[in-house]
Amino acid sequence: MRFRSKRYKKEAASLAQGPVSLQAAVEKIKSFKSTKFDQTVECVVWLGIDPKQADQAVRGSLVLPHGIGKQKRVIAFCEGPEAEAAKQAGAIEAGCDELIKKISDGWTDFDVAVASPKVMSKVSKLGRILGPQGKMPSPKNGTVTNDIPTAVAEFTAGKVEFKNDAGGNVHVVVGKQSFETKKLVENIEALLAHLKRIRPTGTKGTYIKKVVLSATMSPGVEVAVG
Repeated sequence: MRFRSKRYKKEAASLAQGPVSLQAAVEKIKSFKSTKFDQTVECVVWLGIDPKQADQAVRGSLVLPHGIGKQKRVIAFCEGPEAEAAKQAGAIEAGCDELIKKISDGWTDFDVAVASPKVMSKVSKLGRILGPQGKMPSPKNGTVTNDIPTAVAEFTAGKVEFKNDAGGNVHVVVGKQSFETKKLVENIEALLAHLKRIRPTGTKGTYIKKVVLSATMSPGVEVAVG
């Protein structure tokens, strides 16, 4: 059984019975006692999709209006002038053959990898290394692109990637507990609006079935949807 602190149990006991408005949910998350660190706030959305159907997969990336309160370490697979442009945009490493070798030798100290379509035939050999870590560049989440500098800048600033799990849930970081209520609300609204825009055509019935907010060490708060 997972251990729960007295603080956690007290916070869980204070929750309303049933879902509350987004504003109230965010205010509740912010009311929880702060820990020794600024807790990350995550939004979990249960979607009315069939995860076993490839045409109902939900995957992508999104720049939230107020970021997520953390910069990411981004590398870029590209060649020539693009490599220098990527570094100027914030990439901690940029290049092709030498960078591929560095990763093949075991270096994976980065959060996101972006790549130019021109070099993906070479980068593909890293699939067995980067794939299990969720770091393999893909057109579906915006990490394979012809505009490397923009991608580097956006992901460095906290652009979030997401994809549904086996239960049809999407887990997305939406900010920090220290964020102003208004900023957290606007980030979550942007996420929900984006998910609605990319709804797979094959889905039927209710699409957004449940939304829950939680902080790193705090209980979840259900948000009323509909």
